[in-house]
Formats: sequence, structure tokens, C-alpha cells
Amino acid sequence: MLDEVLFFDTLREGLWIAVIISFPILTVALLAGLIVGLFQALTSIQEMTLTFVPKLAAIIAVFWLSMGFMTQTLVTFFQDRLVPLIIGG
Repeated sequence: MLDEVLFFDTLREGLWIAVIISFPILTVALLAGLIVGLFQALTSIQEMTLTFVPKLAAIIAVFWLSMGFMTQTLVTFFQDRLVPLIIGG
């Protein structure tokens, strides 16, 4: 019973960290898609690369800016939560 609780608690925490570290990229992708879609609707330009390139550029920029935060969050989770479980502490 205790092992199952520990497993599901660790899984829940890992999924929450996945949500936290993906939030900046998903938010920027949503906003870029919304802005480009609005631009396309206003100008009647229906070019597929117009939606892809700005969204990709925004995602890469945000990933570059938030890479330190993502790495630090994952390292902290691994060191504080998973390593003690692995070594049995």
C-alpha cells in the first residue's frame, strides 16, 4: 500500500513538473497562432508557411530563454525526489 502511494505521488509530481516546464512554450505557441490567425483573417492571406514559421521562431526563442529554468526544475526534481527513491532513502 505504501509503495503504491509513493509511486502515484511521485508520478503526480512528475506530471505537474511536466506541465510547469511546458507552460511557457505552449503559451507562446498559442499566442503566436492566435496572432497569425488573426492577421490571416484580416488580410485574407492563406499561406501555410505564414502560420508555421512565426510560431516556430517564437517557440525556439522561448525555449532558448526558458532553457535554464526547465533544466534547473528537472534537476531539482531528480535530485530531491528520484535519487533518494533510487538509493532507497
